[in-house]
Amino acid sequence: MSTNLHARPAAASGTFALGGDLPVHRLGYGAMQLTGPGVWGDPKDPDEAVRVLRRAVELGVTFIDTADSYGPFVSEQLIRKALHPYADDLVIATKGGLTRGGPGDWRPVGRPEYLRQQTELSLRNLGVEQIDLYQLHRIDPQVPLADQLGELVLLQQEGKIRHIGVSQVSVEELRQAREIATIVSVQNLYNLANRADEDVLEYAEQENIAFIPWFPIATGELARPGGPLDAIAKENGATPAQLALAWLLRRSPVVLPIPGTSSIAHLEENADAARITLTDKEFEALSAAA
Repeated sequence: MSTNLHARPAAASGTFALGGDLPVHRLGYGAMQLTGPGVWGDPKDPDEAVRVLRRAVELGVTFIDTADSYGPFVSEQLIRKALHPYADDLVIATKGGLTRGGPGDWRPVGRPEYLRQQTELSLRNLGVEQIDLYQLHRIDPQVPLADQLGELVLLQQEGKIRHIGVSQVSVEELRQAREIATIVSVQNLYNLANRADEDVLEYAEQENIAFIPWFPIATGELARPGGPLDAIAKENGATPAQLALAWLLRRSPVVLPIPGTSSIAHLEENADAARITLTDKEFEALSAAA
């Protein structure tokens, strides 16, 4: 294992151009954990949340992922407070399509009028005239997909959305979505320990669509004392979480991990993962461990 020293470590993760025209450093930041318990309400220390966001940018993060449902709106508002006016190279992605009934309660709503309302609110809460990447947070099974994505296409034509993405979809759903809109990203659950959506990643790589794994540093039993991840980490002076991120970055050039945290220490640890270059043997050992 070798390390690439860089003043802004996230930059060492390389770049990916969302939609072919929005280059971002591949190691981004997910802003879900900046809210209160159950992803509901304000954080215990809003000033610390602002410091975390500003530190992420200092560390070279140019891609921040959020959603209207985080809080709701708390995450978007914190991003605006911390980082507006945004740097020219900073890409803010948000999502709509999940309603909140309380802590831990998530329900899909994809009615066109609702998605339009939420897009307009996200524009206001983020303080922008156009959202760089707007993702359908979940497909609502009660509403035709053509109606859900069709409304996002209209908003795109109006200049309020630059690029469109989808979240937690199958390969078939992704294919259907691409018949309705130009889809530049897919955000699914995926990590070293859970690769159930390997086929979606392979399809995204084939089509040069950004694959944004959520819950990226879950390692489960792999990181147990004496386990395969723990052993490789100790051998190389890294943490299991850093190896999990390094593995994702090595897995495919279209992968954009977005580890989230409300701690500056954890943020810095995650960013340092971009400096890690796994050897072929290490990558294969980690892949086989799960």
